[in-house]
Amino acid sequence: MDWKPYDPAWLAEWVRTSRPDLPWLPDALACCTRAAEDGRAYLCFVDPADANQPGAEWQIAENVMLEHPREGTLVLDVLEGRRIGGIEFLRRL
Repeated sequence: MDWKPYDPAWLAEWVRTSRPDLPWLPDALACCTRAAEDGRAYLCFVDPADANQPGAEWQIAENVMLEHPREGTLVLDVLEGRRIGGIEFLRRL
């Protein structure tokens, strides 16, 4: 994967004010400081190699859907330990 620096501040700040029901999420997003594009609609923050297989870094726990006023519907892949594995921008599909 082609990892590049990423600034998640725009999303972390928006979530902090718009989703107080998810108090852990802004800090989890703030840790997403490198990203790799996987198509035009998905950003990976964790290497998805061997996803959900024993020993893989990527172990999905849940998906969180958000409605952003500019970006539209966002689907966050939340991994075990409340790490953000990636984000899908449905509007870009």
